[in-house]
Amino acid sequence: TCRQLNKFPIPPWRNWLLGHTGMGQSTERGLQQVDALVARYRHGCLWWGLPWLPVLRLFHPSTLRPLLSASAFVAPKDELFYSFLKPWLGEGLLLSHGQRWARHRRLLTPAFHGDVLRDYLGIFNQSTRVLLVRDLRCARVPTRTPMAAGGGPAALEVLQPLSLLTLDTLQKCIFSHESHCQEQPSEYIQAILELSSLVVRRQLQPLLHPWWLYNLSSDGRRFARACATVHAFTADVVQRRRHTLARLGHQAWMDGQRGRSMDFIDLLLLTKDENGHTLSDEDIAAEADTFMFEGHDTTASGLAWLFYNLAGHPEHQERCRQEVQELLAGRDTADIEWEDLSQLPFTTMCIKESLRLHPPVTAVSRRCTEDIPLRDGRVIPKGVICLMSIYGTHHNPDLWPEPEVFNPLRFSPENSKGRSPSSFIPFSAGPRNCIGQSFAMAEMKVVVALTLSRFVLRRDTARPPPRRKPELILRADDGLWLLLEPL
Repeated sequence: TCRQLNKFPIPPWRNWLLGHTGMGQSTERGLQQVDALVARYRHGCLWWGLPWLPVLRLFHPSTLRPLLSASAFVAPKDELFYSFLKPWLGEGLLLSHGQRWARHRRLLTPAFHGDVLRDYLGIFNQSTRVLLVRDLRCARVPTRTPMAAGGGPAALEVLQPLSLLTLDTLQKCIFSHESHCQEQPSEYIQAILELSSLVVRRQLQPLLHPWWLYNLSSDGRRFARACATVHAFTADVVQRRRHTLARLGHQAWMDGQRGRSMDFIDLLLLTKDENGHTLSDEDIAAEADTFMFEGHDTTASGLAWLFYNLAGHPEHQERCRQEVQELLAGRDTADIEWEDLSQLPFTTMCIKESLRLHPPVTAVSRRCTEDIPLRDGRVIPKGVICLMSIYGTHHNPDLWPEPEVFNPLRFSPENSKGRSPSSFIPFSAGPRNCIGQSFAMAEMKVVVALTLSRFVLRRDTARPPPRRKPELILRADDGLWLLLEPL
């Protein structure tokens, strides 16, 4: 194994004892360090977390593709971050592997088919209107900041309300539940936000990594209470639906659904594998909890950085706005419809370029369960942890000239020709790619289209540029603040 690993370049160590420990912080400085690594080691390098813990950091399709395409040979890393999530998410798609993962992936795929997503567009529009009414009210109220004096555009931190928006849409799409969480507190939503925050905080506190110590701490007790809240809500919905299905029978239950779009729980209750076996209540609850976790923060981060990038490039923002206005011209309704999503080519390019520049998930880790050969003859040995750097790949100058420049035309049809699919992986790629990526892209298009039809976005020049902070998702140290000016 050492002989195989020594064929990968090794950056200078911090010192002989610590290896590279402490050099990969989840901070702006840590991302700048990734930029420096990618500039020097274009395909990847070997990183020693400790003198006995090798991690391969990969930044290029030539090294990523064999891992991304080989789900049979790689499993999610089974320690630290992933183990912190297990009491919350159970054996859902994110944390399972092997035959269980393959079966669940097959059973869940129809739940993300275009015909299903089409029914969710009304929810995306409805939830976005709630957000915009709130923001319109905020934007019209003069604040004490000099820029807003006299009723000018008001400053707004955008990530927090966008997180509530995505949680609102997910609760409706998964459970058909109206929590009104954008307008009033919700115990279930607060529990999810608290769980996300606690997982991040625990990562930064090595003394609390052992479960027996964590369970004794105040954070551990809060984590247990929040898990209980989330699990009770999910289990109640699943059990009530299962009871109704058993009482009415399949056909009568289906007849009762006519005129109402089926949600995620409905679809999972009805799904069967090739042997006629269904998912258990525990399986359905784990997948629902996983979808809530994976679907809210990632999409909110993608939208927040998209707004930030468009605010800094008014020419691209205006072109998107014109595209939306032309689409909606002469209509009785301002809703974005399913057929409209393919009629927003430049807006889609801006979304993709923002996901390249600011990917919500900056890296994905895998532990190899077999030797994986690379095309150049090197071998990734069995048992080695690989950190597939989404951020590093998206900022690799071999793949993306001037990688720090926001240029949506990179994704025009002519400029995309011949580009490796593995050079743009905001949703990962291969068999273990994000099952909800079409859901997320549709939601992002609706939110940005409706927002730009009602607001001009500007950067708040009174504040310093945001310092990026890669945690569970890519955030900013003091939030992402923008000025919203009603049209």
